[in-house]
Amino acid sequence: MSDPATRPGAARVDRWLFAVRLFGSRTLAAEAVNGGRVHVNGERVRAARALRLGDRVSLQRGAIGFECTVLALPERRGPAAAARACYEETPASAALREALSARMKLAGARAPRPEGRPDKHARRRLQRLKGRI
Repeated sequence: MSDPATRPGAARVDRWLFAVRLFGSRTLAAEAVNGGRVHVNGERVRAARALRLGDRVSLQRGAIGFECTVLALPERRGPAAAARACYEETPASAALREALSARMKLAGARAPRPEGRPDKHARRRLQRLKGRI
């Protein structure tokens, strides 16, 4: 029995995620798929699922959600510019990502900053406070 992902016009989900640079390694992509953080057309899938042109892929990386439509199936991992041409992010996903980015920048700007580097005693107090000693 042949693997459906080896047919022309199809690719494994984990290979596609790696090839279009949404994950740094194929292992990380496969772990995300098997962990239920990747959905194709609204369904939870396995790593060997055949991905076709026009499929809608949604994934969750930490707090960031990402949704896109498959435009091309690259045979191998290439440059970032070629990878971006393989998918189109949905406008709703882009808007949510930008809003989250703006909130994170604002939260970082409001966080208290120390005036200088802590000395040895202050560093030890911080470590005890964080439970690292």
